[in-house]
Amino acid sequence: MFRELFQTAPDAMIVVDREGRIVRVNPQAERLFGFGENELHGQPIELLLPEAVRHAHRAHVRGYTDAPRVRPMGTGQELIGQKKDGQQFPVEIALSPLQTPEERLFLASVRDVSETHRARQAIARARYDAVIARIGQLALAAPNLDAAIASTPELVAQALGVDGVAILFRHAQLKRLQVRGAIGVREDSLEALPWEELLEQHGSEPFADAGIAASLGFACAEIVPLSDRDEPAGVLLALCRERTTFDHDAVHFLQSVANLMAAALQRIRMEEQLSHGQRLEAIGQLTGGVAHDFNNLLTVISGNLQILEDELADRPAARDIIGSALRAVGRGAELTRKLLAFARRQRLAPRACEPAKLLEDLGAMLRRTLGESVQLEIACTTGIAPVFADPGQLEAALVNLALNSRDAMPRGGRLTITANEQYVPPGEGRDALAAGDYVVFTVRDTGLGMPPEILARAFEPFFTTKEHGKGSGLGLSMVYGFVTQSGGQLSVESQLGYGTTITLHLPVAQRASGEGEPIAQTSSRGTETVLVVEDEDDVREIAVAFLRSLGYHVVATPNALAALDLLRENGDIALLFSDVVLGTGMNGFELADAARGLRPGLPVLLTSGYEHAHGTDRTDASRYTVLQKPYRREELGTSVRRLLDRVNT
Repeated sequence: MFRELFQTAPDAMIVVDREGRIVRVNPQAERLFGFGENELHGQPIELLLPEAVRHAHRAHVRGYTDAPRVRPMGTGQELIGQKKDGQQFPVEIALSPLQTPEERLFLASVRDVSETHRARQAIARARYDAVIARIGQLALAAPNLDAAIASTPELVAQALGVDGVAILFRHAQLKRLQVRGAIGVREDSLEALPWEELLEQHGSEPFADAGIAASLGFACAEIVPLSDRDEPAGVLLALCRERTTFDHDAVHFLQSVANLMAAALQRIRMEEQLSHGQRLEAIGQLTGGVAHDFNNLLTVISGNLQILEDELADRPAARDIIGSALRAVGRGAELTRKLLAFARRQRLAPRACEPAKLLEDLGAMLRRTLGESVQLEIACTTGIAPVFADPGQLEAALVNLALNSRDAMPRGGRLTITANEQYVPPGEGRDALAAGDYVVFTVRDTGLGMPPEILARAFEPFFTTKEHGKGSGLGLSMVYGFVTQSGGQLSVESQLGYGTTITLHLPVAQRASGEGEPIAQTSSRGTETVLVVEDEDDVREIAVAFLRSLGYHVVATPNALAALDLLRENGDIALLFSDVVLGTGMNGFELADAARGLRPGLPVLLTSGYEHAHGTDRTDASRYTVLQKPYRREELGTSVRRLLDRVNT
């Protein structure tokens, strides 16, 4: 009966002795493995296994024959079998000891589970796809990186049936990997591992590492790098307590999750940068408008004080009061200049200047200013190209940053200022930074640093963490405005307790520009007729009063259309003096163009609370002289006289 069952069993039946040699097989075994009749007799059982596992299987056979037991099929004993032609396929094996009168033998019942294996793969892949879709949905909706990562480790652990999962990202300032999400494993033990060396060794390919697993208290570990612009930005780690291997589908699943996390990092970072830039742009527009209106008020205050100063010339006490008020107006004007710097509407005079000479002069001044507790290091690359920027504003920006660094190092520290040259290829410019050559100034300190919530607002005007009276909150905003208006970019990296690094990209000068013609000294008085166009009544009255006090005849109007009519009717008008912003209708530049269309060569002097109004560009400003508000009477008179004399010579 046993012989008949053995011969007709649907599964492959193989009997081996204690040495693991085949003593009997049924026809199904010969058909399954592709051998002819009696070809397997006397052969080692390892002949039916892949070469890679034969050595380990021999050890398993010795252990089983020493302590045999019934092991039924379906208990997870799934192995890979190999046919005579080398084809491999998944099998399940059931084992049973057989006692014969002569010796103890061992029966292996082998079943081809290829179809079952494919079904399991399909189920696993469907499960993986569902989890990937869920993670992708969460990453897309997440407002920040931590929210995108929050539930990912648990979802991955459930999908794979593993004991631990962790996600680590490279910290921008600390230059090491930091745990951003984990389940089933201690975070402090993860961060202590030599990730940088491992990533350098394996690159962007997934890898298993038994050493990492053992150091964390696990039997196996699969590690998938997270890529960010062709370099590792972190790792996704899956851990098991029992020794196993991650099949192709599991590794592919982990790779897909890693790609989603890397994409989420890039998307969230770009959204944060865009939001930050839009917020600064909105604040800049508001700030520029406020500064313009404030300058109009200062013009009225300053003008009336100057008129009073003349009328009360014989009263010293009154003159002292007026002088104090005028100094306050000057401080107010300085404040608006800082606001306009942030709003990128200040007046700049860019030219080619040598970074090495600028840093040499700056170093001499800063060493006297910063104090002995600050170690100042200045370095400039040899042969660096000249930078195209306003040298006074650039020096003021670097001084401002240096003083901020000093304040961030109350117990002293190291301040490093460097300059080098960098080429940004097309398509690799960050944010608004265009492709081209740049001079890069870097200001790095070892101070207190800034936490993320402070860093996010560092460029906003009037935002400061200093004590009341110790700072206006306009330092970084001024530098930001100057660099952006100069066609460059400012970036800052800071971490609480690890210092701050601020980088200024400014364009390389294409050609050196001249210093400009010297301004000859001239009288501010005259008798010609001047047309004043100003929509603010109080400001217009000040301009009229100033010009009349200087001897000029004045015709005034609040709008551009009336001004053009006056030019047609009054041939005695020798100069047009107009505000840039004139409410509705034409602005000052458009009025100037129309006026010269009627009167070619007419001298034009414009005035503004900032460099140029909306709807104008730098080419407009370069064609006309623009007087900054608030202006003093002498400045107005000198500018008018110079333009009139230029026509008469």
